[in-house]
Amino acid sequence: MHPGLASGATAAIPLHAVTSHDARAWLAKDSQKRLLSELGFTGAAGQLMPLPNAKGTIRAWVLGLGEGKDAFALALAAEKLPAGTYKLGDVPDCCGGANAALAWIMGTYIFDRYKKKPRTKARLVIPQGIDGGEISRIAQNLFLARDLVNVPANDMGPAELEAAVRSLARSHGAKLSVIAGAELDKNYPLIAAVGAGSPRSPRLIELVWGRPNAPRVTLVGKGVCFDSGGLDIKPSAGMLTMKKDMGGAACALAVAGMAMGTKLDMRLRVLIPAVENSVSGTAMRPGDVFKSRKGLTVEIGNTDAEGRLILADALADADAEKPELLIDIATLTGAARSATGMEVPPFFTDDEKLAADLMRLGTEVQDPLWRLPLWRGYEDTLTSRVADLNNNPAYNYAGAITAALFLNRFVEKAKSWVHLDIPAWIDRPKPGRPVGGEANAARALYALLKERYGG
Repeated sequence: MHPGLASGATAAIPLHAVTSHDARAWLAKDSQKRLLSELGFTGAAGQLMPLPNAKGTIRAWVLGLGEGKDAFALALAAEKLPAGTYKLGDVPDCCGGANAALAWIMGTYIFDRYKKKPRTKARLVIPQGIDGGEISRIAQNLFLARDLVNVPANDMGPAELEAAVRSLARSHGAKLSVIAGAELDKNYPLIAAVGAGSPRSPRLIELVWGRPNAPRVTLVGKGVCFDSGGLDIKPSAGMLTMKKDMGGAACALAVAGMAMGTKLDMRLRVLIPAVENSVSGTAMRPGDVFKSRKGLTVEIGNTDAEGRLILADALADADAEKPELLIDIATLTGAARSATGMEVPPFFTDDEKLAADLMRLGTEVQDPLWRLPLWRGYEDTLTSRVADLNNNPAYNYAGAITAALFLNRFVEKAKSWVHLDIPAWIDRPKPGRPVGGEANAARALYALLKERYGG
């Protein structure tokens, strides 16, 4: 269980949480609470004040929730409260129960690999009826993904990403295999082409777990450990956060860790094409043509559209196995960010039930997603005069859709497929969600897998 949680404590200090709408009525209940009003407590979001008893000592703490729209607002209490053990007092349903426990742990997260920071020593008594082990498992894997994304590219290349997958595999008794070198060049030519410009050799990392005869679920995560844009180089501002371009891989590992930790009844396969898209004399060029693993030829219209290339080879491999469910996760397009922002990642699928389940579960676990259409009318934008496909669509709009259509050309046999275009990043800090790496959609995907394969 996470050290931020406690199984019980007789001297735990109550923590109340009040919305701005309910604050006046709540404060009017006794004289000590009315004192908070005199001190300026209004229930505004982020207000955290001690509630004294008649002797002047602290009998409880009160957190303002504002309009009460943030299910994880209690993370602020974990970030700010002094060392001690706390228990939930008056807390509205919107941020109580499992949300409260997860929020509390989220509030303990810090990335201190390069700059040591004090860690919170406040603990929360697990709310009644909540599985502390499950909440801890979810948080542990969210933090794994955050850490992987937050590590800068000089310390997180393809080899280091492989080491992270190897560690996860070892902890769950999963099998790990890695394809690199001449075998990669021969069988995964698009992955090899994208990584050819870097001295840090590209590879395809595979994790397999679960009983062989269980329903087959495959996760494919984009593992571009740094994206310079290649010869079509990005402007400097566009490269500042490109350590997060392996966020799809980090998110896939978070989902895998949750699923394996819960021992879901599925045969799980995770494929991570890990590369660095660099500039050098051996880098792929605009106008180059490569034959993909599937056999389709691809003209390189832009070397900065590299993510779909490595995913194409990995998806072709995954699809050949005819999985029941094939999920790919990638920090793929700026167009997705323009369409839905940084907080509501879009997804694409032709499976109506899968789409409905993802929308429903994303809402239930407060990990929102939004479906965008696989609009077939844009298929012709992928054409090339010299090859089967061009990785740079001849269309200035709908970039997230055309990228999804490109990937869809490499999926034929899977019973169900969904593509998620995530930011893997938080740009507006909120309680428990500091600026930096994030495993967008990981909890929603885990909820889907748990619902379908959890028995």
